[in-house]
Amino acid sequence: QVQLVESGGGLVQAGGSLRLSCAASRSIWSMNAMGWYRQATGRQRELVARIVSGGSTNYADSVKGRFTISGDGAGKTVYLQMKNLNAEDTAVYYCNAIFSGVDYWGKGTLVTVSS
Repeated sequence: QVQLVESGGGLVQAGGSLRLSCAASRSIWSMNAMGWYRQATGRQRELVARIVSGGSTNYADSVKGRFTISGDGAGKTVYLQMKNLNAEDTAVYYCNAIFSGVDYWGKGTLVTVSS
């Protein structure tokens, strides 16, 4: 079992920055992968960024160069640093972990970008 709790969402102006955090109940480095997904109103949930065991990362094309996923040294928190936000980034952001082949999800945190 893995519990995930997101935080850091909120309202930000276009061009601004936010950092999302995902606190995990076990070491993130024990997971097969951890990532951030988002779901905007009326749209499907989509992958934003992911870090896999071994440390490699991948990003959606729409966020490359603006978002950075990282893990903390203590190994229980994953961050998503978001810069140069725009209205298209408005969504509920969900933390995801894959552990022993099972997907786990947090409840999400809302990011709203005002133009």
